[in-house]
Amino acid sequence: MKVLVLAASILLPASGLMARTVQERLNDATEVFNDIMATPDKGIPQDLLAKAQCVVIVPGEKKAAFVVGGEYGRGFAVCRRPNGSGWGAPGAVRMEGASVGFQIGGSSTDVVLLVMNKDGMQKLLRDKFTLGADASVAAGPVGRTASAETDAMLHAEILSWSRSKGLFGGVSVAGSTLRNDLDENEHLYGRKLTNRDVLMSAMAVPPAAMGLDHTLDRYSEWKGSADRSDHR
Repeated sequence: MKVLVLAASILLPASGLMARTVQERLNDATEVFNDIMATPDKGIPQDLLAKAQCVVIVPGEKKAAFVVGGEYGRGFAVCRRPNGSGWGAPGAVRMEGASVGFQIGGSSTDVVLLVMNKDGMQKLLRDKFTLGADASVAAGPVGRTASAETDAMLHAEILSWSRSKGLFGGVSVAGSTLRNDLDENEHLYGRKLTNRDVLMSAMAVPPAAMGLDHTLDRYSEWKGSADRSDHR
């Protein structure tokens, strides 16, 4: 009987994690980004956001604890359209790795990544890649501007932040992996598209993601001519 109780305590959170709908997760991602950017002195510097090629938002799971075999979060990647006409359709991602600790001791953690150049974007288009190994990553600064940039930040393909218990700041996510979430993409688009299929396409933003698209537009202005790959 004790074995059965223990098994149930492990498996039930996992089923809760899978139970959230794609619309709920998109709403969570929108809320997370809006909350972070609504306080400029404590948010992501807008000059960095203006230069970013892509944004990845992984909202903390509010109804789940641990997944059998490790922890992971589910979220979305959104990239600029090549013609500079705004943000494109979102591709679903899973972020895995104990170093992130999406849900430890009941504390939900949100993660935001900015992909700063085309090399980083190419890594994001893979089926799976490891942060810090396949793509350089650095903890991002907080505030209105990125005047405190370090050499590591200037050369990083990806900058990372997290928010837990109301505290927001740059965080190292090296060792964590990002992979396509084909199941979530199927819910959004009706078939199991890869993120390369989605992020490199001209497809319309689905209605479920319009809130996220509008929020990204609200806080960002494209400065593609200032591509950070020029500094590499």
